[in-house]
Amino acid sequence: MNIPIALTLVRIVLVPLLIVFLISSERVSVLIAAVIFVLASLTDWLDGSIARRWNQVTRLGTLLDPVADKLLVAAALVSLVQVEMVAAWVTVVIIGRELAVTGLRGVALSMGVVVPASRFGKWKTVTQYVAITILILEKGVPAELVPFHLASTAALWLALAVTVISGGHYFYAFFLKTGSGALVKDRERWP
Repeated sequence: MNIPIALTLVRIVLVPLLIVFLISSERVSVLIAAVIFVLASLTDWLDGSIARRWNQVTRLGTLLDPVADKLLVAAALVSLVQVEMVAAWVTVVIIGRELAVTGLRGVALSMGVVVPASRFGKWKTVTQYVAITILILEKGVPAELVPFHLASTAALWLALAVTVISGGHYFYAFFLKTGSGALVKDRERWP
């Protein structure tokens, strides 16, 4: 056990608290949910930073960190669907992309190929965290504040677009690294 792994575990432990406060109907719960989500998001940045700086990168941390990230985002989005702040299809696309890329990276690893985190993947995480934070806060804002609603909608669409683009980028990188593109072209020539 080291500090980065402890921070990752804290992120996982915060997920049920986030859900409880997010689905609550009280306005003060919205602020608590937003604080919990922001703190959990910060542990994502902090655990990786500490692990690299203090040379505490471990296999457990490498496996656990993305699981914690996906759990945090999925729990927040599903809760936001429950309180009718996000359309279910948006949540399905985002979670589906996470599962597809995780599966792809697993397949690549079984082939002896590492598909590392990309810049698009990091942008995806940031845009998702920002959009979810704004959406959580919007839950406590009166509906008459149209600019806040427009900002949350724009942030969600941006996060969705970056999520899809980054997913495509991972698949493209996979095909380049594994030569699978050449296999597909060869199969097209088969009788």
